[in-house]
Amino acid sequence: MSLRIGDLAPDFSVDTSTGPISFHDWAGASWVFFFSHPADFTPVCTTEMGRTAQLSAEFEKRNVKPLGLSTDSVAEHVKWIGDVNDTQNTDLQFPIIADADHKIAAAYDMLHPNESDTAAVRSVFIIDPQKKIRLMMTYPMSVGRNFDEILRVIDALQTGDAHGVATPADWTPGGRVIIPPSVSNEQAKESFPQGWEEVRPYLRFTEIGQS
Repeated sequence: MSLRIGDLAPDFSVDTSTGPISFHDWAGASWVFFFSHPADFTPVCTTEMGRTAQLSAEFEKRNVKPLGLSTDSVAEHVKWIGDVNDTQNTDLQFPIIADADHKIAAAYDMLHPNESDTAAVRSVFIIDPQKKIRLMMTYPMSVGRNFDEILRVIDALQTGDAHGVATPADWTPGGRVIIPPSVSNEQAKESFPQGWEEVRPYLRFTEIGQS
């Protein structure tokens, strides 16, 4: 059965470029940005690995641990990291999973036969500290991921959790948020004393301080 938003992220123990990990233990109380790649030493993947490393401070301040996956070996990953650092002018420190037997790629439904039977497509999983899958995105092999969007959606999820709100289209930190329809006006008066704009009874905008 395919994974869905809200499911518990499958646990696993595996070798990585930084040593063996047990996924749930390694994640601890952090969020996880788990992303897969078709293969080492490929151009789009190299830019994505480099961009993740360049954004290490942004992930850290959001309490997010990046975790990569490619269906090559640890030895190949270590060689590739040298290329990533050299070509992307960075210092990649996060682990990259070695999944030569495709067990993890299969558990996370990263193998799409119409793309490849042996290489993982560009999947993204955002996993919260309770190990629940909060977001899934899948890109074709030829299209690099948008890291502004990855950071934005992490901000949106964390803002929603912290304040009990939803976020509108194109929301970015500092923008207005939505009071969910499940919250009555009486409840909203307690939770949002700053007030709100009621465009429709189901569409109420308010402003919040950023966490």
